[in-house]
Amino acid sequence: MILVSSCLGGIECRYNGSHAASEKIRKLIEEKQAVMACPELLGGFSTPREPAEIIGGTGEDVLNGCAKIITSSGENVTDLYMKGAAQTLAYAKTINASAVILKENSPSCGSNFIYNGSFSGKKIAGNGVTAALLKQAGYRVISENQLDDIL
Repeated sequence: MILVSSCLGGIECRYNGSHAASEKIRKLIEEKQAVMACPELLGGFSTPREPAEIIGGTGEDVLNGCAKIITSSGENVTDLYMKGAAQTLAYAKTINASAVILKENSPSCGSNFIYNGSFSGKKIAGNGVTAALLKQAGYRVISENQLDDIL
């Protein structure tokens, strides 16, 4: 079973209330080869919500307590992101996920790139906190841009 970000399956759960649906992922869900989860919603956020970015590093740094996740108005939401990452990892274990496909650039789900913490639209190489936790646990984590690597 493949675990996918809910927004990639068409659920309007992104910070701005939108989705990032992928037809390939929707097909996997319809064929019961994939199930959805949204780390942010599992962490306790609602939709829509304020944009947030990792300040001071990457998802690994957040897990190590060396960086934090802050909203555009300055609120520290690290704990909610950490909770969502832990809940997503628990779900991946429950379904015995063979791979995880997460939404690129997110402070939670980015698996190759995340925003740099300046809220300027600039990106850096790195993982979001959920992607980092799943990778540390041994899961293969890719973005929607790498679908052909597993399909």
